[in-house]
Amino acid sequence: MNSVKTYTLFTEHDVYLFREGKHYKLYDKFGAHSVEKNGIHGVYFSVWAPNAEKVSVIGNFNNWNHKDHILYPRWDGSGIWEGFIAGLTWGTLYKYAIETARGEILEKSDPYALSWEQNKQAASLVSTTWYEWTDKEWLENRWKKNSLDAPVSVYELHLGSWVREGDHPDRFLNYRDVAGKLVPYVLEMGFTHVEFMPVMEYPYDPSWGYQITGFYAATSRFGSPQDLMYLINELHKNNIGVILDWVPSHFPGDANGLHRFDGSHLYEHEDPRKGFHPDWKSYIFNYGRNEVKSFLISNAMFWFERYHADGLRVDAVTSMLHLDYSRNEGEWEPNIYGGNVNLEAKTFLQEFNTAVYKEFGNNIITIAEESSDFPMLTKPVHDGGVGFGMKWMMGWMHDTLDYFKEEPVNRKYHHHKLTFASVYMYNENYMMPLSHDEVVHGKASLIYKMTGDEWQKFANLRALYVYMFTHPGAKLLFMGDEFGQTSEWNFTRSLDWHLLEYPIHKGLQTLVKDLNHMYRSETAFYESQFDKHGFEWVEADDLENSVYIYLRKGKKRDDVLMVVLNLTPQVLDYKIGVNAGTHWKVIFNSDEVRYNGSGVNPEIFEEKNEQWMNHPKSISLKLPPLAGIILKQRTEKDKKYKLQRIKLHKR
Repeated sequence: MNSVKTYTLFTEHDVYLFREGKHYKLYDKFGAHSVEKNGIHGVYFSVWAPNAEKVSVIGNFNNWNHKDHILYPRWDGSGIWEGFIAGLTWGTLYKYAIETARGEILEKSDPYALSWEQNKQAASLVSTTWYEWTDKEWLENRWKKNSLDAPVSVYELHLGSWVREGDHPDRFLNYRDVAGKLVPYVLEMGFTHVEFMPVMEYPYDPSWGYQITGFYAATSRFGSPQDLMYLINELHKNNIGVILDWVPSHFPGDANGLHRFDGSHLYEHEDPRKGFHPDWKSYIFNYGRNEVKSFLISNAMFWFERYHADGLRVDAVTSMLHLDYSRNEGEWEPNIYGGNVNLEAKTFLQEFNTAVYKEFGNNIITIAEESSDFPMLTKPVHDGGVGFGMKWMMGWMHDTLDYFKEEPVNRKYHHHKLTFASVYMYNENYMMPLSHDEVVHGKASLIYKMTGDEWQKFANLRALYVYMFTHPGAKLLFMGDEFGQTSEWNFTRSLDWHLLEYPIHKGLQTLVKDLNHMYRSETAFYESQFDKHGFEWVEADDLENSVYIYLRKGKKRDDVLMVVLNLTPQVLDYKIGVNAGTHWKVIFNSDEVRYNGSGVNPEIFEEKNEQWMNHPKSISLKLPPLAGIILKQRTEKDKKYKLQRIKLHKR
């Protein structure tokens, strides 16, 4: 006898929206929901399996027997199976047993499950995302932190290897334990946001979370959904934004996952030229299928709504948008116009961005990890763009790292690797990433990408960070890079925090902290970071000296900063052209002793009414070796204050 009772959470309108690809909150309908039917408590189950012959719920409550609790197919041809099982409660383990048209019995975890078991069976758990949030003040004001004219400095981390349990380095910290360590650290370091590599459930640790099986489940490696919510809540209470890595680009072929979910190519594209990823040996979503679009956009909504995420960094967008990505000739099929753009994927991304920005406005941000020159990624959808808030500036990252690998004597031959980004830096809203991808797979840690002896390596990296933090665009730095992690990132162990016992590493960490706080305090660095008004070259072509000079400008006329980079190991006496009526003071020097620099003082030693660099006036100053310095234009208020101090002193 079937112990499942008829029950539904779906209205006809829900089903209509689902089939049209316009239902964006499917997590309220699909999955396992604790409900009451005729005064009896139990769980309502629903799953989409249109090509199944039969679907039943199996679990620890029925000894995993697929004959006892059979779901009912809806009458409307939607492919939705549903039903109510009395007496079940939180913590029940379950799966769906799906009988295919071929007579196979597939045991599948719930695509909408909120928690998964952490073992090879990876059963779903009847769970809840109820949590008593206390971040109301943050949510009401976060638009100020996530806007394009706000400072955005992101600390990217992998929860399994940022830090581990002290006496047991093989053990993960719980989300709550991470909160106790991460929140004060991020506050001290001055980052505005953290970005977590995927926290959605994944079966294989070496995938770092990018091979997701449970798209709606916070991975139970680190605790419960409520434990993750606690971590996010604590970050918000301390005015720190949270960006989550999101992977709508592919999924693994695990037997209990989305692949061949009902015996057919339900979630993945049937054509392997569009449905199989040759690099990652994974499966690509069918973006042209409306129900799949509803699944994915609902998933994005879920993390924004239920987990209060402030942003989603969308992984592998390049692979989504290009039909020929990582494929040889003959291995891909052009679109209807004969091109290589995946039009269905582009439409999906446009609909995703439109939906989440309509729901949450400028309180949230979407960020594309995209390495090609695909046009208008961060332009509005109504203008023909894809609608992202920001895009990773991969070209800048590659050019910059290539440059700093060069010996100083050779840098004049590569000088314009550091100026080239200014040609295109306003084409999109860019975030400048020095991410996890740059410190694995034999690429070396950032500090060992630098050239020279130990002192020169650290001086180069300090100068690189000055360049990064003063360049237009948001910032992203991967964990460990802030103190000069010497080994490549290893996901199986904690960062080498003991390195901070050494002054050279501590000095680098102090520099990053000071740069973060300066970036946030000086409006010229961020108010116009996506506006051509905010940047001006003073000297871009001094190849022989490897010197770069540029201005950063705020919205007020006299809010101007000058950045000077000397990327040779020589101390230089250098003349710089400035505008008439301006006066300057040095406010930052990466060569300071506190950063483990050589301590060369770059104070201005001469000002002249002499035309130089196409400017009517000049200043001269000593440039420290392999260093970046920042000068601030003194305002009339500064000069009046200085004169007043002189008069008071004379009295």
